[in-house]
Amino acid sequence: MSDALLNALAEALAEVVTLIDTCDDDVLDPDTAVKWLESTAFLLDRLPPADRRELGTRVRAAAARQSDAGWRDDLLRVPDGFGLDDDQHERYCDAVERLVGEFVETVRGVDPATPVPTCPGWTVADLVKHHGTTHRWAEHVVRTRATERVWARDVPLDLPDEPSAYPDWTARSAEAALRTMRKVDPDLPMWSYGADQRVAFYPRRLLCEAVIHLADAELALGRAPRTAPGTAADGIEEFLENLPHCTWITERVRALPHASVSLRAQDTGAAWTISFGEAGLSWTKAASPASATVAATAADLLLLLYGRLAPAADHFTVTGHREVLEDWLAATAF
Repeated sequence: MSDALLNALAEALAEVVTLIDTCDDDVLDPDTAVKWLESTAFLLDRLPPADRRELGTRVRAAAARQSDAGWRDDLLRVPDGFGLDDDQHERYCDAVERLVGEFVETVRGVDPATPVPTCPGWTVADLVKHHGTTHRWAEHVVRTRATERVWARDVPLDLPDEPSAYPDWTARSAEAALRTMRKVDPDLPMWSYGADQRVAFYPRRLLCEAVIHLADAELALGRAPRTAPGTAADGIEEFLENLPHCTWITERVRALPHASVSLRAQDTGAAWTISFGEAGLSWTKAASPASATVAATAADLLLLLYGRLAPAADHFTVTGHREVLEDWLAATAF
């Protein structure tokens, strides 16, 4: 693309966002405005850090060309509002730190023998041990710059004897993992079991782990999970990006009749359509016609993909062939 086109697109985006953000409630429904802005934020979050910084530079240049000081100031708030200058790697690390802290506070003091219904056969002690182990494993593979698969069973855990001490052990494990990741260039190539073969894979993976296991803990205690829409939408994409690299899942997916499932996030406006069958698995970021369509908030869709909520729950509106959705969920269960 030419500089002229890129500058025009950046200015147009900034102006539309500013108009939505400053529009009176009697002109634009506030809920609609929030939905549009969250959808835009989600899309911009997926840009590589260099592209985000470039967009911020072009928006500030567009603002500088404005003669109206008030409008110029409004446009200048766009890069900060969308965090275009933020370090995406650090943002993931910060989010992991925050959510693991919430997880630890949620499970601390809970009877370790408490069942976790979303993980059949597990207790809270099992859940906390698993979460801490994942952080120990991630710290090890990043610190050693693994070039081939490393199994969690081969990583030293230093697990406490008493399950009641697991929460603090998990907190220390997360601190160690984040300390290691924050010191490393996220673009360094290394092994991962997913699509992204860089260090950057790991904080994003740990964030999704933290979201799902915090939900497990909350549901075990009879609480409703709460996940930010943008984080949930990113988790859905991470799930879909990594699926083709999980051979035990792709084998099950290939055994399904050719069909498709569309996921539609009612709060962010994001949508994904997945096609599958003997030919394999593919997906697009679009609300295309599908064999089955399920609509809900991004957070509930994420919990659906990870088997934490059932499609029959009140949270979801399912149209088309429900059995196609159920077969897809069964085939992609971890």
